Amino acid sequence: MSPLLLWLAAVLVLALAWWWWRKPPAHRPGEAPPPSAPPKARPEATPRQTPSAPPPVPPSTLPPAPVVVTSPPPALGPVPPELASFQWRPEAVLDSDRRQALETAVRGIPRPPRSMQQLLSPEFLTRASSTELSELVMGEPLIAAKVLAKVNSPYYGLRQPVTGIGQAVTFLGINTVRSICLQYMLADAFKPTLAEAQKAFDSIWQASGLASELAVRLGKALNLPDQSALATQVVLGFVGQLATASLIPAAGLPAWLHRDRLARARLEQDLLGLNAVEIGGMLMRSWELPNALVNDVSDMGRLLITPPLAIQPARLARIALGYLCVRLGERLALEPLPVEQALGLGDGPDTHHLRAAIAQDPVLAGLPAALQAPDLVAAMRLATGQATPPAVDA
Repeated sequence: MSPLLLWLAAVLVLALAWWWWRKPPAHRPGEAPPPSAPPKARPEATPRQTPSAPPPVPPSTLPPAPVVVTSPPPALGPVPPELASFQWRPEAVLDSDRRQALETAVRGIPRPPRSMQQLLSPEFLTRASSTELSELVMGEPLIAAKVLAKVNSPYYGLRQPVTGIGQAVTFLGINTVRSICLQYMLADAFKPTLAEAQKAFDSIWQASGLASELAVRLGKALNLPDQSALATQVVLGFVGQLATASLIPAAGLPAWLHRDRLARARLEQDLLGLNAVEIGGMLMRSWELPNALVNDVSDMGRLLITPPLAIQPARLARIALGYLCVRLGERLALEPLPVEQALGLGDGPDTHHLRAAIAQDPVLAGLPAALQAPDLVAAMRLATGQATPPAVDA
């Protein structure tokens, strides 16, 4: 073959190759296939074998969910109109002249002995031993004599007299002796001179003793902590009443004392500018008692107008029980009722928020039953003279 033919053949081969290279392929890698050629389905990967779950149980064969039945709190209804319309007057709202006059009158009440501050100090309330209490009492000879007279009274029915404070503490218990000491120390600050006033003061003293005994017993029944502090706060809850009785004209004391707590608070604010709870707080602060103690005592009295939801849950049981003990102590001392009847909660406006607190706080759920416990009823019958105490060996 001539060289010319070989050259022409090579050119033809190159032309064919160039034409073939320029022709678009039916499907290039990375491009979608043309519409006329649907993409091939990729074979599915075989799933990994996992343990099979148990088949679901048909709803008809499922056991029914347990039903928790709870007793709803009793419906107390709306706040009674006489309570809703009452405007509690704190010290801060008094005008300067009336406040100055009331402070002057309160300062005229003698201070109790200095040993009362030690008795009410937080350290003494929480950690004092019977020995320390005995030493404190023996440092006040008049108080010691009154404690011994109390323990040897017919109420305790001892066959042989108790002659020492240590023996009295052992027999009565540290909480009871502390409350007795506190009552007699307060008595030194409130000494009426008129017979009409003395009768009212005697009723308040009796009420404070009964209320303190109730606080100790009910605190134990409900397993409340710091039972000694609770009994002390209950006794101090009567400071405002004692101060008010010192400031109200003697002729008006019987009508004041035999009203319920709401009606009494109205009268106190009309006569003195503040009610007994606020006056008591003012007096205790002037005595330089611990602020926390004064606040607890004042909040206890303010349950009259304070809804339970406005009180910290951790404090509600103690405040409600203290308020109840003060009220029951007054009822036992002032009303000629059988003990079993006097220990009821009552349904008046002055117990509206108290009953709501008992319904709300689970700690207080056992309170109605505790109030009718045979040992409590028997103790209160002895304390009020409705029963004769049996003889007991000291």
